[in-house]
Amino acid sequence: MQSIIPDYLTEVLEAVHPDTSGELAAYIPELAAADPDRLGAAFAMVDGEVYGSGDIDTEFTIQSISKPFVYALALADRGFDPVIAKVGVEPSGEAFNEISLESDTGRPRNPMINAGAITVHSLAGAEGLNATERVERVVDGLSAFAGRRLRTDEAVYASEMRHAHRNLAIAHMLRSHDILVEDARAVVDGYTRQCSVLVSTRDLAMMAATLANRGTNPLSGEQVVPEPVVRQVLSVMFSCGMYDAAGDWGTQVGIPAKSGVAGGLIGALPGQIGIATFSPRLDSHGNSVRGVSLFERFSSDMGLHVMEVPATARAALRTNHVLGSGPDALRVLQLQGGIGFAGAERVIREAVNTSYPETRVALDLTRVHSIDDVARRMLLEIARRLTLDGHEVHLVDPESIMPDPDPGDGGRVTVVDSLDEASGSRTPPTPAARRRSGSASPARPA
Repeated sequence: MQSIIPDYLTEVLEAVHPDTSGELAAYIPELAAADPDRLGAAFAMVDGEVYGSGDIDTEFTIQSISKPFVYALALADRGFDPVIAKVGVEPSGEAFNEISLESDTGRPRNPMINAGAITVHSLAGAEGLNATERVERVVDGLSAFAGRRLRTDEAVYASEMRHAHRNLAIAHMLRSHDILVEDARAVVDGYTRQCSVLVSTRDLAMMAATLANRGTNPLSGEQVVPEPVVRQVLSVMFSCGMYDAAGDWGTQVGIPAKSGVAGGLIGALPGQIGIATFSPRLDSHGNSVRGVSLFERFSSDMGLHVMEVPATARAALRTNHVLGSGPDALRVLQLQGGIGFAGAERVIREAVNTSYPETRVALDLTRVHSIDDVARRMLLEIARRLTLDGHEVHLVDPESIMPDPDPGDGGRVTVVDSLDEASGSRTPPTPAARRRSGSASPARPA
């Protein structure tokens, strides 16, 4: 049976295809020669599966879509403090090419506008790199996000440099404030090469999925940037990625996103999906007209708005029931879904508010697909306290969702593979369960 997702993508592409409004990026001659009717869309899942329809393998230059990825590289290479000292994180409310600098410091307001992106380019790679080495670092990094080797379109690079007067003016302003500390033209040259890297819609979807997957490329398995970097980048994308249309985008679409004047548009929804579209005609903000329409449709059809209200935390606790009777009775707290802080709090509240005449208690994780670190520590602390109250605690965890469970000082859990195993008579656990038993440790979980 064929997946329904490519059929859905084909349907939405057909719906937006008649819209011929907008203009090509005529201020760059090479981009002005693009085929305006190109149209494609791709979904990349965090496990590496890619769905697409239309012109998803047509190459075009990445342009400003490079900005969040090079920002991620700079944060990873130099650390947060040196980068934030040079580039802020506040929305500018202005067009991408405005000379938007803080009046007192000369610091660009955020890394998604050109002033910030030029500065960020100068911070990519280790200190002391020359201009050529820095470009190599940027292209290597973009390639790691895409999961394949990328290259620069030399014709587009040359065309953009011939018309880079505004970016050069911005760079000289930055140099006058000592935000840039090296030759302004060399930095603009490198930034222009960064924007001239060739990608396809398929590449961009995978790059976005790498952000959605906590910085790990779903295909290669490479941790391209650390998780804290991803959180910073996605936060800035959400508030600043669509320039002076960021407010409308945040309310109507609600997906951290970035556009490029060649017609590309990406969105990354943490833990779920990377999305990319390609259509060269641009609106007055420099964003793809049909790309914006596609994202509005995706968000509406699939409930992808980042503020979409998820299942309530109480859904984390499926049941609270007792199996058996008498001395062999087993109190079962059955959890489900993905457990974060709110879900773990719901379980804790249930445990605190329940009277436990039963000696034995089981936390059943059979229906749980993920537990974050905070929830893990919270649940292990509940197990520790139940142990100290005289209960025998079992962890039903056939998929090792909670590996090496250590409830800390004075606590003990016995890990089993099924509820039947936990609810059986008081016999020693199987060898597999015994090997996975948790015990006291000198360090109590926070």
